[in-house]
Amino acid sequence: MTKLKLGAIVDDKPVKVTVELPAPVHRDLVAYAEVLARETGQPVADPAKLIAPMVQRFIATDRGFATARRQSS
Repeated sequence: MTKLKLGAIVDDKPVKVTVELPAPVHRDLVAYAEVLARETGQPVADPAKLIAPMVQRFIATDRGFATARRQSS
């Protein structure tokens, strides 16, 4: 079984943000959604729903950001 950085997507009240993705990034996002659906058994209706958890995971694991955030507080 593949170990993905994301787990099942929690349904939460969103804030609307519009982003443009390069075509290769969009293709990767769609492919990631397909793999995630197989791994979790939950279909991902809209691959764009993965963007927020991916950004959240990235921020949570960025040690440089965590250090800078602590220093600015």
